[in-house]
Amino acid sequence: MPVARVGGRELRYEDTGGEGPPLLLLHGFPLRASLWAPQIEALGDRYRIVAPDLPGFGGSQPPEDPDNWRMGEYAAVAAGLLDHLGIEEAVVGGISMGGYIAFSMMRRHRERIRALVLVDTAPGADSQETREIRERQQQEVRETGSRPLAEKLVVRLLAPKNLADPALRAAVLALMDHPAEAYVSALEAMKRRRDSTPDLSRIDVPTLIVVGEEDVITPPSVAAAMERAIPGARRVVLPGVGHLTNFEAPLAFNEALASFMDGL
Repeated sequence: MPVARVGGRELRYEDTGGEGPPLLLLHGFPLRASLWAPQIEALGDRYRIVAPDLPGFGGSQPPEDPDNWRMGEYAAVAAGLLDHLGIEEAVVGGISMGGYIAFSMMRRHRERIRALVLVDTAPGADSQETREIRERQQQEVRETGSRPLAEKLVVRLLAPKNLADPALRAAVLALMDHPAEAYVSALEAMKRRRDSTPDLSRIDVPTLIVVGEEDVITPPSVAAAMERAIPGARRVVLPGVGHLTNFEAPLAFNEALASFMDGL
């Protein structure tokens, strides 16, 4: 993977260099850019897909102060990578936490966004209960490393039938292998993020919403509410899929993504 210097730190990223419009894909927590491998392999010649390892994840340098990291800083890193690559405007897609970053980019870097792809994500801020869970998770990874938490998280990421597939489960766990600092900084950013629900009605770019039918983290009802709130949004529900739709059902996901991209 090439390396860019963004925001004073090294950022590793994929860039397919395809002939079509730029598509910036932001991975979720606690994953890495290779979560998007099925899209990079199938569509990387058709579009210019750029997918970074967010700070601390994969091969990217972690934040210096994980306890004070914020979602807006992820957004600044994403915009900085576009600057580095000379890309003025891109379709911005984000899954789960990547969607939170996309919402932040809409507020801070609206001029860089041609369209949105919101995948298994939600606009709301964390409840007090969820913030307390994230704090316990931060403490856990500080004490025991990230593997025990990853083992717990994967159970909620995949649909039951996919969780029963040892190869798929192992592949997802491999994507979750990062130092504790990556987990701590992302958990901090998520628990401190602002509520983007009031912003939905002001989204003025074409928007695709994709959700897994069996997603228990950001369920289809949340996606339906986003579709109603975002003017002109289009929603696709993929059957038999959990929280990682692009990885669990890549053919169906790629078809929906390509249809959206070609219609812009």
